Amino acid sequence: MGYSMLYLSILVLLPLATLPLKSFELGWEGFWTTVTAPRVLASYRLTFGASLIAATINAFFGFVIAWVLVRYRFPGRRLLDALVDLPFALPTAVAGIALTTLYASNGWLGKPIAQWFGWQIAYTPAGIVIALIFIGMPFVVRTVQPVLEDVEQALEEAAASLGASRLWIFRKVLLPAVLPALLTGFALAFARAIGEYGSVIFIAGNRPMVSEITPLLIISKLEQFDYAGAAAIATVMLMFSFALLLLINGLQWWQGRRQDGRRR
Repeated sequence: MGYSMLYLSILVLLPLATLPLKSFELGWEGFWTTVTAPRVLASYRLTFGASLIAATINAFFGFVIAWVLVRYRFPGRRLLDALVDLPFALPTAVAGIALTTLYASNGWLGKPIAQWFGWQIAYTPAGIVIALIFIGMPFVVRTVQPVLEDVEQALEEAAASLGASRLWIFRKVLLPAVLPALLTGFALAFARAIGEYGSVIFIAGNRPMVSEITPLLIISKLEQFDYAGAAAIATVMLMFSFALLLLINGLQWWQGRRQDGRRR
């Protein structure tokens, strides 16, 4: 216990404690002015808005992918299962460069999208959402997949034999069992997207008030030797991270209780 607490204190607690301590150099008025500047507020809106959109999309399609991997047997299934973990293994900078090349105005996907629909993906907030979807998808799939494997198909078959429709079975049998895991995957993907930097800066365009994310703004302040300002913005992000951590732990506790109840 002592070694564990010492290890966590040195590597986690002490570095995190320096953020609010450093930001105190600004004073309360300076802290509030820094974290509520128009450019900073614009970065908050973009970071949290894009993260929320990406996590919502990942929650839907991540559930679909997990369902296909669990319920269907087809050629290439193992390859698809392995590809789900690719964003975990791929360096974020490599992912950002690949997505930028793909969705640029002269890219394989960016060029036809621009010609047919007039939409520009790269160097816009839309490109940020795509990058966040890419890095967040595995969190939903890997959270929902084991829960789907534990769901007894006999319950669905019994409901179908009693005349229940597929929609009713999904709403009343499957969704209640999977919902805690799905919400946990959503929260994990959302938390991961908020702090993402490497894969976003290449495709974002990084225009202030338009496509500048909060982590990039923190880096910009560090490059300007405004350490207290960077610590102030990082402290705000840290508070959101703690709130998300409590939410994720609460969802996991809820999921564990539901699983224990089903076993009994």
